[in-house]
Order: sequence, then structure tokens, then C-alpha cells
Amino acid sequence: MKKLLLFLLYIVCQLGFAQQDPQYNMYLFNQYIINPAYGGTRDAVAIVGSLRNQWSGFPGSPKTAYLSVHAPIKKYRLGYGLAAMNDRIGARNTSAAYGSVSYILPLSSKWKLSFGMRAGAINYQFNLDKTDYKDMNDNSFVQLNNFQKTVLDLDGGVYLYTRSFYFGMSVTHLNQARLLNSSYSIGGGTATIMYNLKSHGFFIIGKSFFINDNFLLNVNYLQQSVGSVWKGDLSVNSLIKKRVWLGIFARGGYGGGALMQIIVNKQLRIGYSFDKGGGVSSPLGNSHEIMIGWDIRPKNNTAVINPRFL
Repeated sequence: MKKLLLFLLYIVCQLGFAQQDPQYNMYLFNQYIINPAYGGTRDAVAIVGSLRNQWSGFPGSPKTAYLSVHAPIKKYRLGYGLAAMNDRIGARNTSAAYGSVSYILPLSSKWKLSFGMRAGAINYQFNLDKTDYKDMNDNSFVQLNNFQKTVLDLDGGVYLYTRSFYFGMSVTHLNQARLLNSSYSIGGGTATIMYNLKSHGFFIIGKSFFINDNFLLNVNYLQQSVGSVWKGDLSVNSLIKKRVWLGIFARGGYGGGALMQIIVNKQLRIGYSFDKGGGVSSPLGNSHEIMIGWDIRPKNNTAVINPRFL
């Protein structure tokens, strides 16, 4: 039984990049979640909350809650933002809070370039004493019984955009904080447990194509990396009658899914995504994610739809 659980854990780690950082589908509707340089680029006070239930058919599957707000300070060409996150997977619970600042540089009447940094505190808690599958004679688990630690966390990114095009690069955990480094005895010798935050890289590029007044097409590609592990997401999305976004996506080495966003009015938008893995990941079950966004715009800002603002 223990070998089976370890095998399943290996599969989960391979699919989820060890799940240090949560997986999101709705980054298309809130790129601030992956890039601090996006903060302030919506020309509104943007408040977004999301809930994700990943691999719903797998016990101890990841469950993630995220809340963010960001806005511009146009007088100084700045953007600022705040974010909070909680991610649970098995015996591990992660909570974090961040603040960010960005500088938005106009390159021309159409092009803008934003530089952003994000800093915060991230807390990792392990409760392996709650598991019932471990060998009680294996004291390697003792190191993680009710273990928790809070460390400084730093992210950075750049974001280049027009009304119909965007390109961004960002890196999380720039300081690669160390959470655990301890030794324990085993088999007459000693072994070491080390756990560091690994830098996660994000590269995103997208282009919107105006077809007619009632139809707009967006093509988006996201490349993610953790060390030598890479994966890509390709999505195609359409805006129908300036009210409904519908899209499909394929995730390399995993499977695919679909998403949608309803623009209720000038302030409120609601999104939902569904994804399902294929092959060895199929038994893990489906994933569901919901998002609610609220934009507070100045009274003299009459913009409702911008092709870049999924």
C-alpha cells in the first residue's frame, strides 16, 4: 500500500511541478496572478478572487484560493497591488501574502512596457503526523510532523503590451528561500532533508484579432518552467457580442480543458474553467476553477471592452 501511495505521489509531482506553486487556468483573465508587472495595466482598480479544486477524484488533491487587487497611479506611471493565497495539497498547507509595485513606461502612442516586483511572506506547514500510511519506525517523518516556517519571497517580471497584443516574462521565488535543512538517523547512519523554494519561470504571449463588431479572436501561449522541467499551454479564445469569452486550451504532457468568462456589466465579470488530464493523469479526476472580478473605473473612463483584457 505504501509503495502504491508513493507511486501516485510521484505522478502528482511530475504533473504539478512538485506543486510548490499552484496551477491556474484563469490566469488568462488575471495575469497579475503570474506576473507582478501586470499590476496597474488594466486602467482600473481590479479586484479578483478565484477558487480552484484540482484533480477532484484524488484524495488530498490541491485546493487553492486566491484574492488580489491592483490599480494604477497614472500621475506617477506606477501600479500597485496586494494579493493573498492559500493552497492545500495532502498534508501540506501553504499561505502567502504579497505587495507589488510596477513602473509603466510609455514607448509610443500604442506600446507600453511595465516592470514589476513583488515581495511578501510565504508560510509552509506540514502535518505528516495526520497521515496513517507511514511506517511508525521510520523517523524521517518526525522532521515534518507539525513543521511550519515563514520566509521572505520575491517575484519579478516585465510586461509589454498594446490594445491587442501582450508579451510577458516573470520569475517567482527569486531568492529561493530555504524552508528546511535538517538531518536524521536511519539504518545506523544519517540522512538530510532539504526543502527550498524553486524559481518558477513564466513566458506568455498573446494576440487578439478583430473579426467584426460581434466577434473577436484571441490566441495565447504560456510557457512555464521549473528547473529543467518545461510545459506549455496553448489556448484559443473568442469574444462574442462583447459579453462572453469562450475558449479551449491544451496543456503539454497533461491534457486540455475549456474556459469561459461572462462580462455582466462594466464592473462585474465571472469566469469558470474545466480541465481533465489524459493518459496516466486521467484517474486523478477533473479540475474546476471559478473566478469573480470587479473593476472600479473612473467616471470619465467609458471603456468596456479591451481585446487585451480577457
